[in-house]
Amino acid sequence: MRKEIAEAQSVIDCEIAGLQSLRNQLDTGFIATLEAAQQCLEQGGKLIVTGVGKSLHIAEKIAATLTSTGSTAVVLNPMQAIHGDLGIVQQHDLLLAFSYSGESEELIHLLPAIKRMGATTVAVTGCLQSTLAKSCKIVASVAIPAEACPFNLAPTTSSTASLVWGDALAMVLLRARGFRREDYACLHPAGAIGRALLLRVRDIMRKKDRIVIVPNDTDIKTALLSMTKARTGLAIAIDPNGKLEGVFSDGDLRRNLENHEDLLHQPLNLFLTHNPVTVYEDDLAVDALTQFESHQIDDLVVVDQNQCPVGVVDIQDLPKFKII
Repeated sequence: MRKEIAEAQSVIDCEIAGLQSLRNQLDTGFIATLEAAQQCLEQGGKLIVTGVGKSLHIAEKIAATLTSTGSTAVVLNPMQAIHGDLGIVQQHDLLLAFSYSGESEELIHLLPAIKRMGATTVAVTGCLQSTLAKSCKIVASVAIPAEACPFNLAPTTSSTASLVWGDALAMVLLRARGFRREDYACLHPAGAIGRALLLRVRDIMRKKDRIVIVPNDTDIKTALLSMTKARTGLAIAIDPNGKLEGVFSDGDLRRNLENHEDLLHQPLNLFLTHNPVTVYEDDLAVDALTQFESHQIDDLVVVDQNQCPVGVVDIQDLPKFKII
């Protein structure tokens, strides 16, 4: 193994150890922050995330994650705060102040003004006896054994721990507040995830003259001619009651040609794939996407509540709807 690879692995190992330490020390500080965040949001307040240097970058990401999962959050730059940005702070807000050392002067000097405005303060720090910790109402520990930096100086493991702590808060808060994936979609209407969560299967399925539904005793030649006319690679076979019996695809044709010289004159029901994967037309498009990913298939049959086929979702159509 190259020396550089070994060194990189040791950095990752150090950060993993830091996260394990973080996981094991989650305690009343995390719970108190969670409860304060819930109360803040229920009272119409917002979460204000701040830090200095690398911690400010971490704060920006955490605020973005909180906001995108339904918990209103903003970033406060301490340097800009003392020049007017304190105007964003209101009563019922919750300040999350990130500083591993807990001695960032910019944050410490900011706290009295924040408190006067009625906001609750949380110190997210690795030093529980620091000035920041002693100055805040709530203290959450993100202490780690060591930085991944060989000099134990550059914020590496500590930055990762703070980021993961913020992710944990956002995800637990998401569940505690009953935030649903439909809510997530409403906050991301332009993204692929949002579209997949907003669209229904009926919005993306092929129907009528774009699909082939034939009796199960139809001969393969007739089915193929219908498939060519509809420009589809799938024929759906139904039983006498109109219920789905199986499917026949281009792939089925190729797999059986060699062993059946008179294949074109045979009935479909001898070569069907029975019990194909199906979805309902009222399902979310994301459910169809999950089925494609899970089963590695190209087409999904859409059925109604009586198991009668009403459409097909073709994986080739998904890029057109911008959901993959």
